[in-house]
Amino acid sequence: MTGQRLRVLIADDHAIVRQGLRQILSDTDDLEVTGEAENGVTAIQLARQQPWDVMLMDVSMPDRNGIDTLKIIRKEFPRQPVLILSMYPEDQYAIRALKAGAAGYLTKQSAPEQLVKAIRQVANGKKYVSASLALELAEAITDDTERPPHERLSDREYQTLCLIASGKTLTQIGDELNLSVKTVSVYRARLLEKMRLRNNAELTHYGLKHGLVE
Repeated sequence: MTGQRLRVLIADDHAIVRQGLRQILSDTDDLEVTGEAENGVTAIQLARQQPWDVMLMDVSMPDRNGIDTLKIIRKEFPRQPVLILSMYPEDQYAIRALKAGAAGYLTKQSAPEQLVKAIRQVANGKKYVSASLALELAEAITDDTERPPHERLSDREYQTLCLIASGKTLTQIGDELNLSVKTVSVYRARLLEKMRLRNNAELTHYGLKHGLVE
């Protein structure tokens, strides 16, 4: 953290979201947006090219999704916080994001003042989670045996599950995750085995039942 204004990078594939975030932060004396990226690849390049204090990043982005981008940035910049800002509810991606190295997780429904508070908090070396997410984290730690099957999947397996459940084909999933169809098929086979499900129809039913599909 600098003694001057905190330099914030924004990574989100929607221009209107970036503009809204820039407006919120420009109204705050101690924060300034110093760069924007519309996808994961650009976010990584931006992080390498200029000094920054906090990165605000979406989970769902083209080229390279937020979780994968987060892991790369955390590896290269372990001391600098990345705050995930997503349209997905906390129960879908928050714990995965925190495990991957995020300093905090906010949904896009959060109030502007909550966003500003979160940026300041992670810039000071602390984590930021909502009260409801803190409770969920505590429950996940205290009773690991009763966690639903999808929480035991790897990030890639979980992404594949959500995309299959939303009706995407293996080819479409491969394009979205930048993977070969063969690799996606491997993830599908693994998650079917881990979850003891037989086919895409059962995966889709599971995804709908557990609220994993928008």
